[in-house]
Amino acid sequence: MTLRYGTDTSVLVRLLTGHPPDEYSRCLRELTRLVEDDHVEILVSNQVIGEAYIALQHHYGISRVDARVALAQVLTSGLVAPLNGQAALDILSQQDGAGLLDRLIAEDYSRQVHETLTLDRRMASLPGVRRL
Repeated sequence: MTLRYGTDTSVLVRLLTGHPPDEYSRCLRELTRLVEDDHVEILVSNQVIGEAYIALQHHYGISRVDARVALAQVLTSGLVAPLNGQAALDILSQQDGAGLLDRLIAEDYSRQVHETLTLDRRMASLPGVRRL
């Protein structure tokens, strides 16, 4: 049986930035220890991806494009993976139309509800999203 762990934003931001160095080292050491057990997956939700994306821009001054690239690199590193799999990785590579957070929200809802409702014209252009 595979044990599955979910991370919060603080873990993902440490992996993305390496700051502060002491917390990053401890985080990396503990995650590596867990992953070395062949029956462990460490997963990152769409909400955590979105929060980290905003944190990278707001607190670290990283551009949107660079934040997307960094997220994709960490999420394909083998240490952590997106909870929603390839769909989340595909979203990180899409640059036009609706924003990253809108795409993550719509993708999350697509797994549980019929449609996502919005007032936003750009978000309404996504599959499974309806503008009110």
